[in-house]
Amino acid sequence: MKKIRTTEYDIFVTDISLIDEFIKNLKYSTLFVLVDENTKKWCWPKLKNLSSFKKATIIEIPSGEDQKNLETCKKIWKLLETGDRYSLLINLGGGVITDIGGFTASTFKRGIKFINIPTTLLSQVDASVGGKVGINFEGLKNEIGLFSNPKAVFIDTYFLETLDERNIKSGFAEIIKHALICDYSYWNEIQRESTNIEKMIRRSIEIKSDIVHLDPDEKHDRKSLNFGHTIGHAIESISHKSESPLLHGEAIAIGMICETYISNKICSLNRNYMTEIIIYIINKFSGLIIKEEDIPSIIELLKHDKKNKKGKFNFSLICDIGAFEIDQSVDEETIKESIKYYINLTNELQNN
Repeated sequence: MKKIRTTEYDIFVTDISLIDEFIKNLKYSTLFVLVDENTKKWCWPKLKNLSSFKKATIIEIPSGEDQKNLETCKKIWKLLETGDRYSLLINLGGGVITDIGGFTASTFKRGIKFINIPTTLLSQVDASVGGKVGINFEGLKNEIGLFSNPKAVFIDTYFLETLDERNIKSGFAEIIKHALICDYSYWNEIQRESTNIEKMIRRSIEIKSDIVHLDPDEKHDRKSLNFGHTIGHAIESISHKSESPLLHGEAIAIGMICETYISNKICSLNRNYMTEIIIYIINKFSGLIIKEEDIPSIIELLKHDKKNKKGKFNFSLICDIGAFEIDQSVDEETIKESIKYYINLTNELQNN
C-alpha cells in the first residue's frame, strides 16, 4: 500500500479493498459504517462484500452541511449505543461525514476508534489530515469540536469517479490553497495542469502533514491553513440560508480572492502576483455571485470567528506565492473593500 506517514496515524493511498487486512488487525467489538444517501448508493458497494464489513451496522444520515449539528449527533450516538466503547466507526463520505463522524466517535463513551474513508476530492486533500473534528452551532461553522485522530485514513481515487464536475472543482480549491501558502513550484504545476490527480492529492497531503506535524494544536504555522477560510466560511454560512448554497470549495475560492486582495494591502503581496492568483481562481470558479446587501451579515459572522483576538479580525494571509503570514489584524473597512472588489470583478466579467 502507498502510505503517507503522519504524526499519529497513517494515510494510505491505495485500492480500498486493502482496508480489509488493516481492520482485521484491530481489536474491536462492533463495526459501524457512517454514510449518507449518496455514499450508501455509490461507495458502500465497494466495501460491503469485504469480509470485515459483512456484519457491519450501517448508520445513514442525510447529506449536506446543514446536517452537521447536535440533532444529527444524537441520532448517531443513539445507534452507537447498540455497541460499546470498543466499537469501531468507519466514516465513508466527504467532509461532513468525516467531521461529524469523527466528532461523535471521539465523544461517545469518551472516545471510540474511527477510520476515515474520504470519498470527495475536498475531503481527500484536506479533511484527511490534521485530526480536526466538529459540528456547526447556531449558524457558525465548526464552532464545536476538538482535535482527535483517526486510527487511519484510506484514500482511493476510484471514489472520485462518483463525483460530478462541480464537486471535483470544489475540492480543487484546497489544492490551490496548499500551493499558495507553501509551494511556488506546485502553484506553477497547477496552472500548467501538468500533474495528475493522484499526484496532487499526495502533494497536498504532504504539505498539510508537514504543517500539522510541527503545530498539531494550531498555535503557530498551522494557522496558515486558514488562508481563504476566514471570509470563505462566513460566505458559505450566508449562502446556506439561500436557495442556492455554495459548496465549501466554492466559498473558499471566493475567500481566497478576497484575502489575496487583502494580502496585497496588508502583507505587501506583489500586485502582479495578486493579479495572477485572482485571474486564475476567478476563471476556475466563474459565476459565483455575492450580493452587496449580504456584506453586513458576512461582517457580523466574522465577528464571531473563533480565530479573532481581543475583538480584532485575525487573518492568515500570503506575502508571496508560497509564503504566508499568520495573526494579521485586518480592519472592517478593508474586509468590506475586498468583498466589494470581488463583487465588482464578477459584475465586470458578466457584462463582458
